[in-house]
Amino acid sequence: MLGLMQSQQLLISSLIEFAQRHHGTAEVVSRRVEGDIHRYTYEDVAQRARKVAHALDKLELAFSDRVATLAWNGYRHLELYFGVSGTGKVLHTLNPRLHPDQIVWIANHAEDKVLCFDMTFLPIVKAVHGRCTTIKHFIALCDADKLPADTGIPGLQSYEAWIAAQPTQYSWPEFDENSASSMCYTSGTTGNPKAALYSHRSTMLHAMAGALPDALSMSARDSVLPVVPMFHVNAWGLPYSAAMTGAKLVFPGPAMDGKSIFELIEAEEVSFAAGVPTVWQMMLAHMQTGNLRFSTLKRTVIGGSACPPAMITAFNDVYGVEVLHAWGMTEMSPLGTVCTLKNKHLSMSPADKMTVRLKQGRGIFGVDMKIVDGEGSELPWDGKVYGDLLVKGPWVIKEYFKGEGGAALVDGWFPTGDVATIDSDGYMQITDRSKDVIKSGGEWISSIDVENVAMAHPAVAMAACIGMKHPKWDERPIIAVVKKPGAEVSRDELIAFYEGKTAKWQIPDDVVFVEAIPLGGTGKMQKTKLRDMLRDYKLPGV
Repeated sequence: MLGLMQSQQLLISSLIEFAQRHHGTAEVVSRRVEGDIHRYTYEDVAQRARKVAHALDKLELAFSDRVATLAWNGYRHLELYFGVSGTGKVLHTLNPRLHPDQIVWIANHAEDKVLCFDMTFLPIVKAVHGRCTTIKHFIALCDADKLPADTGIPGLQSYEAWIAAQPTQYSWPEFDENSASSMCYTSGTTGNPKAALYSHRSTMLHAMAGALPDALSMSARDSVLPVVPMFHVNAWGLPYSAAMTGAKLVFPGPAMDGKSIFELIEAEEVSFAAGVPTVWQMMLAHMQTGNLRFSTLKRTVIGGSACPPAMITAFNDVYGVEVLHAWGMTEMSPLGTVCTLKNKHLSMSPADKMTVRLKQGRGIFGVDMKIVDGEGSELPWDGKVYGDLLVKGPWVIKEYFKGEGGAALVDGWFPTGDVATIDSDGYMQITDRSKDVIKSGGEWISSIDVENVAMAHPAVAMAACIGMKHPKWDERPIIAVVKKPGAEVSRDELIAFYEGKTAKWQIPDDVVFVEAIPLGGTGKMQKTKLRDMLRDYKLPGV
């Protein structure tokens, strides 16, 4: 017997309609590529998203055709989030930080039909458009008078001219909620990038779960700053959750330096911000230099890579901002776990609380996880034993777009490539990527643990640990370090800093000082490139 409830498809178009009806006056604020601040409301977003829908219909695209973006976090990009997916087309956010050859490969693989781009990226588009064989329409996200006279891009038109004459009323189509809504490509650290193809259903469920109190706890009382790019896994779903809850949205545009981010937080009374550790490092450095304090920021979610303990301490103890450590993947839409404390943790000592906060957190509803050994047998949740982390849920992929990379699942579970522990309270902690774990004398060393100690040194701006071949121990860890401007620390001083903070056999054998550590398009450290940089390096005494 079926329940006697109304049947309604979970579609992204319903989000912006809901936001207009129930939170129409809530603000959306954007720092534009032009340099000024743009303000309007969800009412305006909804009307302009419907203009986008009409403009797309006139291009006579097929259902599920891909519409690509090459854009910063801003109001026009937000309109495309709803206008593209709402019509049944697939929003494809391209990462402008990738090499132009990769952008070409991805656009052709996705078979994009339209490319909408910020003027910042006009040089990239001019360089690649002739090789993007499936793109037939190019839209510059600008006013008509900002469009250069001769770009060499056939048929290029401005976004504002494209939607100007379109009606503000539109009847969003009804279709199967399992239809594709958007797609994001992985960084492609091994082989070509692969695409996760999200559905309307998965996106809506992810938005609801992400807004829950023990997840990101978003509400109409929040002013939310997604520093995480909208081209990186849909800004972790924050634009969708914000429309669902009526939260004020604040977009940073292209100004991603620490000073600009801090000033935007203060000016727009931001209460909740989200980004990767590298962004917060720049902002904290700016604040420390100027002896600055936050007026309104209450919490920040940090993901993308492990958050160093020193950063959590700075936010929590110095600035009074709660850090929500989080973990996820492109293949998971991306949210998997958030480290919110349980009632039992509130009375703990600061040191014991920090032990919990350093974990990536517990699964939000909709994500199941387990750890397994090399034979696939499930391991206990005791917080000590670690194994390969597997996940499943309604916003986890079952396979990659076009079947790239073969079967994605193992007995219905997605193998994340992470090595982790899970404690009895369900808190998961990443100890490493499976390819980055260092095996020394038959024992495993977590590169993250080694990096965290180095990051606590006052002279260290960034640190990356990698394993080097050793004739006796198989591998030994070394730490590559970028020093803070004007700071000094010697190799011996940094090695001595490890004493008493970790087991002696886990202390790195050497310190290599570098000008910069390679970062990928999403701000993660690229250890494969670091290994290439150090290919001629030899361990001391080897």
